[in-house]
Amino acid sequence: MEYVEIARAESVRGELVLRERRDDNTRSVLELRANGIFVKDTVETTSERALAAAALAVVVDPRDVLVGGVGLGFTMHEVLADVRVESCTVVEIEPALVDWMRDGTVGHGPKMLADARLSLTVADIGDALAEAPAASCDLVLLDVDNGPGYLVHEENAALYRPEFLTRARAVLRPAGTLVIWAANRAPGLEDALRAVFGNAAETTYDVHMQGREVAYYLYSART
Repeated sequence: MEYVEIARAESVRGELVLRERRDDNTRSVLELRANGIFVKDTVETTSERALAAAALAVVVDPRDVLVGGVGLGFTMHEVLADVRVESCTVVEIEPALVDWMRDGTVGHGPKMLADARLSLTVADIGDALAEAPAASCDLVLLDVDNGPGYLVHEENAALYRPEFLTRARAVLRPAGTLVIWAANRAPGLEDALRAVFGNAAETTYDVHMQGREVAYYLYSART
C-alpha cells in the first residue's frame, strides 16, 4: 500500500492530514486523518450516507437540514440528493477542511459545494446551535466525532451530553429529528437522548472497511 500526503494543517485541536492511498489495483483513494486517527476515506462512504438516509426516511418534510461536520462531503451530498430538501447548512470547525473542499484539494469538493441550497460555514457546532433560531430545522445530523466512547478530541464529549442535546432539540420543529453517528455502542447517549426528547432509538449497521466488517451505530430522537 502506497501513501502520498496531499495536505496537512495544524489547529488548536491538533493535526489534520489528507493523504492519497493506492491499493494493489492502483486505485486512488483519499483518506482523512485527525491526530493520527483514521476518520474517513472515499472508498467506504456507507456510514456517512446512512446517517443522512436514516433521518430523511423518518421525516415527512425535511425542508431545512443542519449537518454538524463536513468530513469529505458524503453526508451533505446524500442530504442534497433528496429533492424535498430546500436548504442544507453544514457546520465545520476545521477551516483547513473547508478550504480543501472549496479549492479542489478534495477533488470532488467544488462540485459538491456548487448546489445553491448549500451553506458551508466554519464554526463550532455548539455555538451554531446556540445561535440558530428556535424551530428553524427539520433535521439535525451530527457526524462530528466518533461518538462518546472513542473520541478523537476529548472536548467533543460535551456533544453527547444533555446540555448540548437540549440545544439541538430547541432548533428542531415539531416532528423534527436529531441523528448522531457513533463508532461504538453508546447506551449513555441513548439514555441522554431519552431524557431530553422523551424518546430515542439505536440502529446498528455493518460496513466493510479496510478488509474487515465493522458495526456502526446511529442514535436518533424526535420532537
